[in-house]
Amino acid sequence: MRIRAALRLLAVLLPLPAAAEPACHPLTHEGRGYVICSADPATDDLRLFLRTEQGGIYGSFGRVNQALAAGGETLAFAMNAGMYHPDRRPVGLYLENGKQEMRAVAPAGPGNFGMLPNGVLCLEDGRAAVIETRAYLADPPECRYATQSGPMLVIDGALHPRFLPDSTSRHVRNGVGVDAAGRVHFAISDAPVSFHEFARLFRDVLETPNALYFDGKVSKLYAPALGRHDAGLPMGPIVGAVVPAGD
Repeated sequence: MRIRAALRLLAVLLPLPAAAEPACHPLTHEGRGYVICSADPATDDLRLFLRTEQGGIYGSFGRVNQALAAGGETLAFAMNAGMYHPDRRPVGLYLENGKQEMRAVAPAGPGNFGMLPNGVLCLEDGRAAVIETRAYLADPPECRYATQSGPMLVIDGALHPRFLPDSTSRHVRNGVGVDAAGRVHFAISDAPVSFHEFARLFRDVLETPNALYFDGKVSKLYAPALGRHDAGLPMGPIVGAVVPAGD
């Protein structure tokens, strides 16, 4: 009886555990709105999706969910994950479940992808990293999934050197960064923002030493907890967190 009484008293004195933060949540920085979706690769199942088992390209969050449903799984959240050609083939490196679809592209080139340095999101078993492309090629890690995009937003704690604070080029943008604790943060802006503004979000708020730009013409989010299922033109690579259906 004394033990039970002691346990009841302990339960009263100890604070209740804090409720888990939603995977995706709105955030305002410098007066601009964003949605942030975060995951821990040590415990969360992050994957990239491009081709169906039949070889076709998914192109949409809905088709990915249809495929996952066959195994009793679903997307907790997802977004487009890198630039692609008109036929939706990846422009740069792409690995899915250990199989390489496209090699890494290192030289400078036209457009945002070729604005060096660009980089790679690497998803290994239990960890993730954003790596500058030349560093990736010099010492390739064992990525299970990988997608290349560009430019880098943050490089070793510094903003990309070509970003201008007063730039008038503004788009709805999305990207990804990994913080010092290893958590992966995906972000999408609510309204058009400049590269400099978007990169400051990753450096100053999400505190990711390295962050990578995904896109600014086709930026879409699937976050059912927030009522988001962005539609539009078919996509190329998609990144998402997979959970058992019904969770």
